[in-house]
Amino acid sequence: MGKIIVLGSANAVAGLEQENTHLLFTAGERVVLVDCGSSPIPRLRRLGVDPLRLTDLILTHFHPDHVAGAPLLLMDLWLLGRREPLHVYGLADVTDRLQAMMDLYNWKRWPDFYPVVFHVLPAEEMTPVVADAALSVWASPVRHLIPTVGLRVLFHASGKAAAYSCDTEPCPAVVGLASGAQLLLHESAGQQTGHSSPAQAGETARQAGVEALYLIHYDTTLEEAELTAAAAETFGKPVQLAKDFMEFEL
Repeated sequence: MGKIIVLGSANAVAGLEQENTHLLFTAGERVVLVDCGSSPIPRLRRLGVDPLRLTDLILTHFHPDHVAGAPLLLMDLWLLGRREPLHVYGLADVTDRLQAMMDLYNWKRWPDFYPVVFHVLPAEEMTPVVADAALSVWASPVRHLIPTVGLRVLFHASGKAAAYSCDTEPCPAVVGLASGAQLLLHESAGQQTGHSSPAQAGETARQAGVEALYLIHYDTTLEEAELTAAAAETFGKPVQLAKDFMEFEL
């Protein structure tokens, strides 16, 4: 059985009780962190997850609320004594800029630094990202202000799938990622360029035929009922908000 854990659920402006959106996929020996807007280590420890168990980091796009914490994570894992390689995945726009950002810190001169293996993802639909006996992850380009990918994860033990829209306007790629999934985590920052409203998230979920819709990456100052009601009307089923430390077993 696999898990998706919500480490943060807020939009670009974190709330008093909610961090910027980032996720954890876990199954077997695989521990996959999705995005890193701030240091995830205190949250991992609160969940009882040893940060040194992280195997992969997927960065969906290069906006600060999704990548600003990545240099701190890389440094902290080094300080904690990591020796195993960390695999980092992203579009070329992301991997190039992250390495340039790390170069500003002269990271190649840090002694005994563990291997960081960068995997450049092509901007193609359903690109394989991570695959082993426990889980598989695919990425598709979605429609944001800059190059961005959404994700689909399949947990092999249960055969259950989930999708994460990331930051995006409504687009066919998200419908494809979420098609027939048990769970869709869809952003709801509002109807604006590069983002989706709750009602638009609900319509995408309906088109994809998902079993459950949870809104994420939303304005934490808004009322929960206001967000979920708009999405439920277009989805045709009850909708809930994703919240920090929520866990989904799949």
